[in-house]
Amino acid sequence: MSEPLLSITDLVMDYPTPDGVFRALDHVSFDVEAGTTMAVVGESGCGKSTLAKSIVRLLTPTSGRICIDGVDISRMSAKALRPYRSRIQMVFQDPYGSLDPHHTAVDIVGEPLRLRGIRSRRDRERRAAELIDQVGLPSTALRRKPAEFSGGQRQRIGIARALASEPELLVCDEATSALDVSVQAQVLDLLRYIKRQRPITYLFISHNLGVVREISDRVVVMRSGQLVEIGDTAAVLTDPAAQYTRELRNAALDPTTMVGIKPRHLVSRLQAATADAEIQGVPA
Repeated sequence: MSEPLLSITDLVMDYPTPDGVFRALDHVSFDVEAGTTMAVVGESGCGKSTLAKSIVRLLTPTSGRICIDGVDISRMSAKALRPYRSRIQMVFQDPYGSLDPHHTAVDIVGEPLRLRGIRSRRDRERRAAELIDQVGLPSTALRRKPAEFSGGQRQRIGIARALASEPELLVCDEATSALDVSVQAQVLDLLRYIKRQRPITYLFISHNLGVVREISDRVVVMRSGQLVEIGDTAAVLTDPAAQYTRELRNAALDPTTMVGIKPRHLVSRLQAATADAEIQGVPA
């Protein structure tokens, strides 16, 4: 069998606190095959973002392995890690805080191109303009700064910036959670479009099971820093093995209370229930 693109083995992350050590990741292990979308879900504070930041080496784990094509990057020096930075990119939760407010969109997207060795400003701007067009922004966006864009447009710039490095793995850390429902759908459609256009693998961090059902092939469920369940998304969300996953699903996928993008089958169920209630004269 071929080596998985990403392999996480016994990953541990400890944070010192005044009361002792807090273990944010507790021996987490899973693989991500090239070309797939793996989701990581769990309630707030379960370690999802710590996992994402460890994978892109914004954090150095306490122990364990993070392998890209079989090469462990978990302890690499900044210099040794440099070639891997372009292979693994991240789209952050806050589409405004992750962008330099003093730079224009073309400069933000062009910076990774400069780091890749494209020295000509004209060539960088041409390629940045192509990427900005690819994520669905008009040419008028090129010279505007982040404050002049909506949240969804800023997230598109963040995605274009990540794509400028031509990554093999794109880590999306709650990339749609700060957006309203209609813009969430647009960003998810964009990510699907990008995947059709180029070979790319997604690691999608989210607390929204509706979003996860829509976009992922497989899912990891986390609780208190530990992996509690892993499997094909449809199987895990339809018939979860772990009690915690069942509780998470029942709470998050109730179509009458769910916030954010609702899976199509739940929308249909809710519409049917509403129609039945109206026929019977019962308020929906």
